[in-house]
Amino acid sequence: MFIIAGPCIIESKEVTSEVADRLLEITSKLNIELVFKASYKKANRSSISSFTGIGDEKALQILKDAKKEFNISKVITDVHEISEIEAASEVADILQIPAFLCRQTDLIIAAATKTNCINIKKGQWMSAESMQFATEKALSANKNNGFKVWLTERGTFFGYKDLVVDIFSIPIMKRFSDKVIVDCTHSVQKPNSGKTTGGNPEMIETLALSAIAAGADGLFFEVHPNPEKSPSDAASILNINKLEAILVKCLKVKNALNS
Repeated sequence: MFIIAGPCIIESKEVTSEVADRLLEITSKLNIELVFKASYKKANRSSISSFTGIGDEKALQILKDAKKEFNISKVITDVHEISEIEAASEVADILQIPAFLCRQTDLIIAAATKTNCINIKKGQWMSAESMQFATEKALSANKNNGFKVWLTERGTFFGYKDLVVDIFSIPIMKRFSDKVIVDCTHSVQKPNSGKTTGGNPEMIETLALSAIAAGADGLFFEVHPNPEKSPSDAASILNINKLEAILVKCLKVKNALNS
């Protein structure tokens, strides 16, 4: 089992360092692999007044510095346009395609040529089966034996303000990808709830346990030391102080399955 985890967005050096330090402490203690995640910008926002970042160059430098300072082996960040890929790939080991861009052929192909691993988040309107075509786009661009395609489930729209995670998507997407991850924080969001996206964070643990029981390879968490102060996704982000207890339970489920 491994986790993709970190702050939703680079908001400051202080918060990034605090989260990285705490995540490494937790994952080292539990012997779980960490892929450190942080967006250096946000292009998909509810409102024109929503926080989008502190500046691409500054945020990428903070992410780069944190990777070096804390000796983080794997860093992931998302890209929204082809023009962003060059700079992002110089810092991140894995490039992520956001859910709302998972059908963007040129973006997927361009990202796949710049990394040995790409994580494509499943669109909230897409079936698990249809993600095979996104996978094929990436594989068509990178023929290296070591190239990996990961797929991340993050819920499906059923109604205007709710997301539902279909556990069936995990075994389905494992048929044609290298790893399937379940995004346990974005999946508890309540989109279109107003000026900012709502959420139901008390269900993060339930979703994580269900994902591991259904065979997910990894779990995705956005975490923050003070969720209410997070400038992005405050209603769905996980308090980092609650992460270890959730992971302990998930490991028990994983170990029970392996035994």
